[in-house]
Amino acid sequence: MLGVDGRPVGVDDVEVWRQWMQTAARTVAVDATPDGRVSTVFLGLDHGWDDGAPVLWETMIFGGSCDGWQWRHRSVEDARAGHAIALELARR
Repeated sequence: MLGVDGRPVGVDDVEVWRQWMQTAARTVAVDATPDGRVSTVFLGLDHGWDDGAPVLWETMIFGGSCDGWQWRHRSVEDARAGHAIALELARR
């Protein structure tokens, strides 16, 4: 889950998490491109496979020559920066 400040908050109750995931505004950014869109969202589950900080955000390009490209991020700041880079790539 995300707290009111946009930072991840752990939760022990899977039902609380499930309800939050269904109703929360998890989109960090979404922008149109000539052939589709770039989307960055909060994933809600750690997609990291190491002992580092949790990987909780994902940027993806939909459409065009970069269709399906994705990056995952460890902070919302990195997610915003990654979104900007992906948007630049997708608009080329």
